Amino acid sequence: MKTIEYTFRSDMALHARPTTMIIGEANKFKSDIKIEKGNIVVNAKSLISVLSLVVNKGDTIKIVVDGPDEEEAVLALKNILTNLE
Repeated sequence: MKTIEYTFRSDMALHARPTTMIIGEANKFKSDIKIEKGNIVVNAKSLISVLSLVVNKGDTIKIVVDGPDEEEAVLALKNILTNLE
């Protein structure tokens, strides 16, 4: 199991465009990918679930990846988060 913690510095945070990018990338992998905000955990492969987190500037999320291709998934998701800045 691998995790990523990320704090949003952009005003866009996790709105439609960045959410779509993360979900699109997550769906490329077989691993189970969850996003946590506080005590809420959602499936990172579901648009409605991720948008329901209501992530704003300054919020921190944790992405938890568990499965056969977790290494590759973490690298790809980190790349997307880095490019959001």
